[in-house]
Amino acid sequence: METAITMPLALFMVLGTLQLFMLLQGRLFAEHAAYSAARVGVVRHGDCTAMTHAAIAALLPSFTSYLGEATAGATPAQKLATAFALRTRNKPFENQYDPNADDPHTGAVVWIFRPSPRVSQVSRQSEDDFDDPDTSGYRLELRVVYWYPLRIPFANWVMATMYRAYFGLGDYTKTNPLMPTQQARWTQSGARSLDGFRTEFLRRFNAQEYVFPVVGTAAMRMMTPPRRALFRRQNCEPTP
Repeated sequence: METAITMPLALFMVLGTLQLFMLLQGRLFAEHAAYSAARVGVVRHGDCTAMTHAAIAALLPSFTSYLGEATAGATPAQKLATAFALRTRNKPFENQYDPNADDPHTGAVVWIFRPSPRVSQVSRQSEDDFDDPDTSGYRLELRVVYWYPLRIPFANWVMATMYRAYFGLGDYTKTNPLMPTQQARWTQSGARSLDGFRTEFLRRFNAQEYVFPVVGTAAMRMMTPPRRALFRRQNCEPTP
């Protein structure tokens, strides 16, 4: 009887702890992805496609075991190329989880925002004036949103539901299995904002694709001038 009562709670504590530490690992990967994307961007004129690909390459080990037999390729390099191609589709701005290898996740792996330089700052004269000693140059600032997949069974649903209430996207009302007279009542009032990610988070939650948007940031001085053709839009996140 005592085991039956305490086992669900003990199981969730173990699974929840594993998921939490995996989420912390995802945060480190997000920071590394932001650094990798910025490092590529400063030498590639702020190219969104190049930065997105750099971010995906940095994040791959955090959500897939691409060195296994399920990934095509005879060498680790070939397996990495296969796994990378499945998530990038080799299209500008486009990146997504593979519906077969990453089931049930299918949405974008990353969104990349470019707070700086602004589109209004990039003109046809940007390349001509880049080496002018009287100019201060350009600073590339990136904010990478990693839609980190929560993969631990049961814990992923519980934590995603908690996050939904925390961000003010829905109430969390559940009965305490150990004390049925008690209920968790986390309401939307006073909850935090998801800073523009509300629709995407809810879409994935409702599709049972439990994720958490982990944010990494980086900034570097550009080593190549920003090109107007690469700044027709401010950010690099895929169009919903």
